Amino acid sequence: MPFSSTVSLLYLYEVQFKMEATTMGIIAPGSAIPTSAVNDAIMPRMGYTILAVIIGFFSVFGIILNMTVIVVTLKHRQLRQPLNFALVNLAVADLGCATFGGLPTMVTNAMGYFSLGRVGCVLEGFAVAFFGIAGLCSVAIIAVERCVVVCRPVGSVTFQTRHAVAGVVIAWVWSFLWNTPPLFGWGSYELEGVQTSCAPDWYSRNLANVSYIMCYFLLCFALPFSVIVTKLKMSEGGSTARAEMQVACMVVVMVMAFLLTWLPYAAFALSVILDPNLYIDPVIATVPMYLAKSSTVFNPIIYIFMNRQFREHAVPFLLCGRNLWAAEPVESEEETTASSVSRSNKVFPS
Repeated sequence: MPFSSTVSLLYLYEVQFKMEATTMGIIAPGSAIPTSAVNDAIMPRMGYTILAVIIGFFSVFGIILNMTVIVVTLKHRQLRQPLNFALVNLAVADLGCATFGGLPTMVTNAMGYFSLGRVGCVLEGFAVAFFGIAGLCSVAIIAVERCVVVCRPVGSVTFQTRHAVAGVVIAWVWSFLWNTPPLFGWGSYELEGVQTSCAPDWYSRNLANVSYIMCYFLLCFALPFSVIVTKLKMSEGGSTARAEMQVACMVVVMVMAFLLTWLPYAAFALSVILDPNLYIDPVIATVPMYLAKSSTVFNPIIYIFMNRQFREHAVPFLLCGRNLWAAEPVESEEETTASSVSRSNKVFPS
């Protein structure tokens, strides 16, 4: 699309947003989008400050920890194994969500209203949805990897680097495929909750929007969730080897943390889809949204503290050379990484 056409399209989004907001009484005619006075009626000014602190905390630490996972994995060759491809991909998705979703939301909450305009709303909503669904698909890849390693459903075929790369590519393409339609008229991104962040429009009963939301929910929420639950269920009791049990435990904890932070938001979206007349207080509706955005900090914490070999590299990186666990005996990669479980019994030096 030519640059001039893109600018014109974004300008039309801006005009449309102002018209809709004025019609619904969110903003006064001719004012900015939207005024802080209107948002003060939704929640006291102090409430927005508290939300800014909360989302700022999770965003900043999410950026630091996910950057640590990415940089440490790139620096140390022995960490670049099939499962780690999916873990790093999840870290990239979480990093994008925290950077392009969490930080802007922190700013708008600090101001007490959404100050980025219609274009900002569309871009912020797209970024959070794009990185969020890519992250969800990455968790599905991790669950599939566990199933292949533990259960060997296809005989002697193992989960190799090419499979991990293919899964990563599919995750990003799938997310891009289903998050770009609102940019071109099928569905839309709108303000949500306390009106300081944007997301897919779950409320509009417009036929085009309803058809998009139904497809989006089924293919971007229900499908990955089903894959995750099914593959983890198949992996139960598949192996009793100590190394596999350690890695499986870490993966299960990561998956459970991701589901606990994203399932409430998925349930909220499904409730609105099924009952268009359902009224949810904006403050209550904000809870699952912020819970989902907080997921960016949990996965790197779990990965760092439940994988001893990775911890041996990540902790010094975070603490400028200091390692609080330096006195611990160093185990082989066979006991601390997924690669040695899925590929061989070769022992790498720490």
